[in-house]
Amino acid sequence: MPTKKLALLGVLIALCVVGRIAFASIPNVQPVTAIIIICSFWMGPVTGLILAAGSTVATNMVLGSGTWTITQIIAWSVIGLMSGLIGKWFQKTPVVILAIYAGLCGLLYGFVMSLERLVVGKLFWPYYLAGIPFDVNHAIGNVIFFMVLFPVLSRLLKERAAYMIQ
Repeated sequence: MPTKKLALLGVLIALCVVGRIAFASIPNVQPVTAIIIICSFWMGPVTGLILAAGSTVATNMVLGSGTWTITQIIAWSVIGLMSGLIGKWFQKTPVVILAIYAGLCGLLYGFVMSLERLVVGKLFWPYYLAGIPFDVNHAIGNVIFFMVLFPVLSRLLKERAAYMIQ
């Protein structure tokens, strides 16, 4: 991996960490998912995977980690991979459609996080249903963060993505 791309990933991970910590007091509202979607869209699925794992590990060092850390890595990695593939195949997708997609990713994230209950032998459906209001917060936050961050990050990443393609 080129040094410039590695440095850019480090800055993007730091942006995710700062954003997640800054909004930690609002349940499930944080810019990490939107940043992963935007960066993966312009830089590819592998970048999304690295950004998802790096952001999760780095933020959980501050906010606390546990069994949910693995599930967070999986959820954000899936979102990063999907977003990277959308960017490769459908780069002309309208921003409004991508914002709706970002909202749906908030709901997907909550569902994947709830799957941990199946693994540890707890009740899945009560846990998932109780978490729906938090998932809706995540979805709404994703749409807002996406609409705010997409123009800024796209301008920065679109130019760099051309010479940093996987």
